[in-house]
Amino acid sequence: MELLKQNIHMDRVCREGSTQLSLEDDMNLPETKPDISSLCMEKGSVVIEEVRSGADAVFVRGRLIFSVLYHTQEDGSRLVCTEGKILFEEKIRMEGLLSTDSVTVCGEVEDLTVGVINSRKLSVQSVISLNAFVEEIYDQEIPVGVSCPEDNREAVQYRQTPVELTQVAMCKKDVLRVKEEIPLPAGYPNISQVLWKSVEPGEMSFRLGEEKLYVQGDLHVFVMYEGEGESPSVQIVESTAPVSAEIACSGCREGMAPDVRYQVGQWELAPRPDLDGEQRVFGLELTIDMRICVYEEKNISLITDIYGVSREICGEKKKVELEQLLRCVTGRTKVADHVKLPEGAKVLQLVRSEAQANVTNVQTAEEGILLRGSVSVKALCITDDDEKPYQCVRAQLPFEYTLEIPGMKEGEKPGRIQTNLEQLTVTMLDGEELDVKAIVCFSTTATCKVDAEVIDAVAEYPLDSEKLSELPSMAIYVVKQGDNLWDIGKRYYVPVQSLMELNEMSSQEVKPGQKILIVKGV
Repeated sequence: MELLKQNIHMDRVCREGSTQLSLEDDMNLPETKPDISSLCMEKGSVVIEEVRSGADAVFVRGRLIFSVLYHTQEDGSRLVCTEGKILFEEKIRMEGLLSTDSVTVCGEVEDLTVGVINSRKLSVQSVISLNAFVEEIYDQEIPVGVSCPEDNREAVQYRQTPVELTQVAMCKKDVLRVKEEIPLPAGYPNISQVLWKSVEPGEMSFRLGEEKLYVQGDLHVFVMYEGEGESPSVQIVESTAPVSAEIACSGCREGMAPDVRYQVGQWELAPRPDLDGEQRVFGLELTIDMRICVYEEKNISLITDIYGVSREICGEKKKVELEQLLRCVTGRTKVADHVKLPEGAKVLQLVRSEAQANVTNVQTAEEGILLRGSVSVKALCITDDDEKPYQCVRAQLPFEYTLEIPGMKEGEKPGRIQTNLEQLTVTMLDGEELDVKAIVCFSTTATCKVDAEVIDAVAEYPLDSEKLSELPSMAIYVVKQGDNLWDIGKRYYVPVQSLMELNEMSSQEVKPGQKILIVKGV
């Protein structure tokens, strides 16, 4: 006789660590760039170049890349863009980390401040956060059956407890590559130089098919450029680039639950000549870094107890922790406010608005999780100030939202939360105030822990004749509070099925005061 066991594939974050890093540097303008009159707008992002695991720590090397849009007085109040970078190396403590562990590191810009030292030099200060974690797939071994000779099956009694649990069907990292060409609308001048550009992901949807993951979505593209001609003018191009792909996912099928986390990686948006050789096309090349995990729900019967009828069978128990998929949950919250414009120049036109949503605090709440954070909004406006006609208006819109997860218990944590800005609308109420509205979308895969005590090993011995002789040949047992048919059969070395047949019972349910006939050897 032996236990039949099955491996359940599960995932977990086994180690994690984080740090906050202050970066500061002065940047001289390239010789090809004109002098600075005043600053207009800035943005930055973190690029992780190397991650090296060590004992109890991970070493991270990367760079902060930033762009600065400024006015120059050399040819009137023109706009000019310059770019730079600040290199960094950091050590993040992660207790228990091994040099063989694969660590994922994500970086975010929490604050970026650019100041003018003189007409040829800028001061750049930034605070970035680095979050490191190790995710691993591991196997939890559980007993699901007992193998014994055909003629001796009733001599071995084992209790099967059905449970619903979730296992990992597949987990991998992938890179989705997007290549698109965005032509200029008719009537727009040819491209002389790019002043400002951004690419932001829109709503993305993921659907599983047979051995495939279908990805559908779009990218919002914004370009501000200076047109060719004797009197260069600033032009705005806004477009949407579609994202459509099929990613091979071995072992997956429709009905499983995908958990996809994604972020825009490296991207480039540069002018290209059209078929006539004129600079009238923007070429977009972009990567989307994806972590794809697919979960499968299973109904399994665990062996939680065992005893023998003709032999003494002892089961060694152990506690196991399994997971049950509650659901893949999504939620949306609306953020709105009126933003006062700086005193002075009057806003004539709204050119561009962009925003980023950040969750700064996550707490377990009743039937879900409480999310706190803010939406950082930037709006580029044209004003009536001749010296600096373009100005950037900044605002922070706080939010608080409870993402409902029915069935979630206190102390449990969901998976990592994907936060995206689904919609941003900025309108000018008058020359002194902006109306800002945004919809923030959250998604996560929520699971709950299922604790069980199962049989891990069994040992067989001959029956204790003295112990067996003390049991009556026939008895009437009166059921007490808390009794069940399994425990009664185990106490008297009688198969549960035999008790049911002898007492003409259709189920194993018993009630206090009920009389059960027991006959030894039956």
